[in-house]
Amino acid sequence: MEGDNSTSTTDFVILGLSDRPELQIPIFAALFLIYLITVVGNSVVLGIICLSPQLHTPMYYFLGQMSFLDLCSISVTLPKAMSVHLTDLKTLPFDACIAQLYFFLFFVSTESVLLTTMAYDRYVAICNPLRYTTIMSKRTCVKLSTISWLIGMVDAVPHPFFTSRLSFCDSRQLRHFFCDLTALMKLTCGDSYIIVIMTFALGAPLGIGSTLLTMTSYTLIISTILNIRSAAGRSRAFSTCSAHLSAVLLFYMTILCAYLRPMSMYAHGEDQLYSFFYAVIIPMLNPLIYTLRNKDVKNALRKVWGKKKDIKEK
Repeated sequence: MEGDNSTSTTDFVILGLSDRPELQIPIFAALFLIYLITVVGNSVVLGIICLSPQLHTPMYYFLGQMSFLDLCSISVTLPKAMSVHLTDLKTLPFDACIAQLYFFLFFVSTESVLLTTMAYDRYVAICNPLRYTTIMSKRTCVKLSTISWLIGMVDAVPHPFFTSRLSFCDSRQLRHFFCDLTALMKLTCGDSYIIVIMTFALGAPLGIGSTLLTMTSYTLIISTILNIRSAAGRSRAFSTCSAHLSAVLLFYMTILCAYLRPMSMYAHGEDQLYSFFYAVIIPMLNPLIYTLRNKDVKNALRKVWGKKKDIKEK
């Protein structure tokens, strides 16, 4: 697969979101603000869940892991993207690029499975409430979360493995803000067919399978909610899963559009847009989605804040 105009190992030049000089500082400022909001928002969610005994339930156990995953995934991509727009250090060593690709896919794949696990938790809570504490025991929750992390860890291996064995052309400019799989495939001067096959062969079962399982859970949930006679009961039941359903729709729609399109439909602008949305915007929005309409989190936040004020006054 190697030729005169290719190299198997090289540094990449990350061009970022734009190469226009006058936009570098504004883009850095925007990325820094997004990163700050994401870190603070997800850290607050994690802190509230840890400090509030009333939130030590399966739903918030999984939500805490979601917040941790969002912190990890955005920390893999955004710091380098910020430095690209602030300094002239746009190069990224080959090994670092492959490592960034692996860890990003690892966290995204884990989040995909965890979202399905959370959908199952909501299904049990609404469709089988009398057996909820028995089915979703602490041991079961630990098993489900462990399986989610293991699937994500294993599923992410083939993509960087095969990508690292491709030959890359002399044009090392990566028109992206991180080492995304679709962007790397465009730099190969050899045949990237095997990577495309692996993406569909491994990505499709996980992505489509998780989506189908999640949608099946919510079909049963909605059917059960509609059969509740009281309007207050329907509203209360729906409020417990509306935030998660919103997060699921945002996540799966962008992931499926980003990675499971035919190669003929890949366009630079669209790739950046999809990637920016699921890699940057969704981790920033998740804390807001899960807390704005969540009375339990709001009450826990007030209690923790009240305790801190009391301590300061004393």
